[in-house]
Amino acid sequence: MNQAQLIGRLTRDPEYRQTPGGVSVCTFSIAVTRRFNRDEADFLNIVTWRVLADNCGKYLTKGQQVGVTGRIQSRSYDGNDGKKRYVTEIVADTVDFLSPAGAKGTNMGDAATLRDDDVPPDADELFGAGGGTFTPVDDDDLPF
Repeated sequence: MNQAQLIGRLTRDPEYRQTPGGVSVCTFSIAVTRRFNRDEADFLNIVTWRVLADNCGKYLTKGQQVGVTGRIQSRSYDGNDGKKRYVTEIVADTVDFLSPAGAKGTNMGDAATLRDDDVPPDADELFGAGGGTFTPVDDDDLPF
């Protein structure tokens, strides 16, 4: 099983960009303090994709505390000097914004969880292009 769960603070503002194919990607690093020695920290690179990348690039800033769940991935590439470089990073499935309300860079309340497959609906998607009203549903009408 390859799963990582981390809580840490952003060490720098996220870097948001799009691939040549138009897919959003956002990278940032977090400092995670060690369990038995709070004076030491590990600095881990995080990668987010698509809608999760859009939201991380929009709402995260340096210093914010986040919870990250994802998988550890290693890859290699050839550097400009011709040498092979190796990178280990966390590819995030979810990012929890843990900074308190009013913290720098977020207007999302006390905490928000964003997932890689989250697509925030807009009003047209919920109610149709003509708008609409919300109709409450009685508990007796539910199939469960």
